Amino acid sequence: MPLYFFRIENGLYSGTSDHGAELADRNAAWTELTSVCGDVAGSISRKLRQNSQGEMERRDESKKPLFRIRIVAESLD
Repeated sequence: MPLYFFRIENGLYSGTSDHGAELADRNAAWTELTSVCGDVAGSISRKLRQNSQGEMERRDESKKPLFRIRIVAESLD
């Protein structure tokens, strides 16, 4: 089974996991990304400053991005 990696960016922190997860296919990688993002969305959003963003990516075996979910904080005044 192919390996998939996470990359998380949140304010000052940005990094890609060195430990991949074996998943059946891209659909399984997407499903796990959305599940993990749902679990950590509160943590990401609590650390956002105005006019910034946090994001999570799922990457393939070569660490090329496949999927990205962003949480964007915008000041609209």
